[in-house]
Amino acid sequence: MSANTTARPVRRRTLRIAVAALTAAAGLTLTACSGSDVADTEPAGQSDTGMAVESSGPGSSTKGQGSGAQADSGAEADTKAGASAKKSGGPNAAGSGGAGSGVDRCHTSGLKAAFATGEDAAPDANAGGSTTTSVVLTNKGSRTCKIGGFPGVDLKSENGGERWSLARSSAKHGSITLGPGDSTDFTINVALTKEDKGFYQPAFADITPPNETKSITIKWPWGTLVDQRGATHPATFVNPIG
Repeated sequence: MSANTTARPVRRRTLRIAVAALTAAAGLTLTACSGSDVADTEPAGQSDTGMAVESSGPGSSTKGQGSGAQADSGAEADTKAGASAKKSGGPNAAGSGGAGSGVDRCHTSGLKAAFATGEDAAPDANAGGSTTTSVVLTNKGSRTCKIGGFPGVDLKSENGGERWSLARSSAKHGSITLGPGDSTDFTINVALTKEDKGFYQPAFADITPPNETKSITIKWPWGTLVDQRGATHPATFVNPIG
């Protein structure tokens, strides 16, 4: 009796230890399954960082801080580089704030036009073929402006009934900045003639600055032109400003 009585508690204790061991093993199995599920869902976060998110721990914490430190150092480098560029280039560095930036184009209302009539500017009436005359444009306003390209030139008769819109040359052009009172010019190739037939006699010239719709009318100071209003390549044509 005493031997059997003693054996039962031992057997029960052994069973309890076995049950506890099985319970612990089941818990570990569940934990492992749970960990694999988390790992399967992590790649969804790759769109934010470009790499899979690691589980938390001392190693991952250090890596996270390291990547952030690199980003911060890159931003600091960019900031320092920008500051250095500003110091070396001044306010106009990289052309973003140049002297010409923000300068409006020259408008018709702010310009004055006139034919250059000095001895050197007068076209040679005896030239065989084409000669040139110059039109001076002056900034009569109080603000700096920019001008460039081809002006429009329309010659017209005394009564305005016969007009000739001059063709443009193929010359390249840039732009010029005019301060108050500054001037620039453009030339007109003209084919003058002394013949009493086949000629065109202008009385005025309407000068339209580039990108403008209003014109400045000035008096034509020269003689008659060969009438080539219907020609494909007339000898009278406009050149760009500057």
